Amino acid sequence: MTMRLAAGLGANAVRLLEPEAAHRATVTLMASPIAPRFHVRPDPMLAIRVAGIDFPNPLGLAAGFDKNAEVPNAMLRLGFGFVEVGAVTPRPQPGNDRPRVFRLSEDEAVINRYGFNNEGLEKIAGRLARRRRIGVVGVNLGANKDSDDRIEDFVKGIRGLEGIVDFYTVNISSPNTPGLRALQDKAALTALLSRVIAARDALTVKAPVFLKVAPDLEDADKADIAAAAVEQKIDALIVSNTTIARPNWLKSAKASEKGGLSGRPLFIPSTELLAEFYEMLKGRMPLIGVGGVSSLEDAYEKIRAGASLVQLYSALIYKGPALIPSIIEGLPKRLKADGFSSLAQAVGSGLRK
Repeated sequence: MTMRLAAGLGANAVRLLEPEAAHRATVTLMASPIAPRFHVRPDPMLAIRVAGIDFPNPLGLAAGFDKNAEVPNAMLRLGFGFVEVGAVTPRPQPGNDRPRVFRLSEDEAVINRYGFNNEGLEKIAGRLARRRRIGVVGVNLGANKDSDDRIEDFVKGIRGLEGIVDFYTVNISSPNTPGLRALQDKAALTALLSRVIAARDALTVKAPVFLKVAPDLEDADKADIAAAAVEQKIDALIVSNTTIARPNWLKSAKASEKGGLSGRPLFIPSTELLAEFYEMLKGRMPLIGVGGVSSLEDAYEKIRAGASLVQLYSALIYKGPALIPSIIEGLPKRLKADGFSSLAQAVGSGLRK
């Protein structure tokens, strides 16, 4: 039996568990000696430099899977070009009450309202400092639910992880921490980003700072975010987090649960938003596309819509880890078929007149 087939069968077995228990079991498996690993050798044409970082391929693991930085290296061995751990808050917090994650199997979707459950900055920073440095690993930063100064929470994350991560993601787009998305308001966002960038610039080791936005934005919000990101010299924009919207065509009985919706239903709105930001920013900032990616075609469409890098997570629940090499091995064929000799040439190609 091949490793990819075995991994797929294992993913099917894990889905028999309650969703949060399945998540925990998967992380435990990936931390064990029997964790699957795929010997994926990305075609050199997939290599791309974004925000000063050299990525061997554009496919990354989105934040939310490895919340406590327990298995970044194991996930890299599945073939990912980079891994984002977290979200990490300064103080440990348990998150919201259970149940807080729901499979919408009929829709290949997930709703979660975890609420930034994590072991806290000190413990996670120690774990990251001890890991063997392979590949590109970044961290998603969040704010504690009961924080008196949420901006200072992001600053603490920047300082506390100096030199042990390759990039920081400022996450103001989770719908599961009350009031967090208010930081997307232009004045609040400018104040946040200016303090974060100042904190990063004061460090000896200066890693790039990315900003992750919500898909549920009004047109004025989009323009304000783009302007603030450029003014404050953010290194990349991640588009987008989970949505609070509920399409009326969802089939699952769990569709009315509160929380952020991810998976297939998020693909179209997040990709449309990605294209809008690409048009607005006009090359002044690289974009990372995330939301509903579950196939080679989805990943390629994100790239053609303006993404230099692509992330996924929810699709692993339904497609299993063999999805990762299938995308990485298939992308060069798609690029060559369209006449491109590098990944960078394809970025935004679907929007060019």
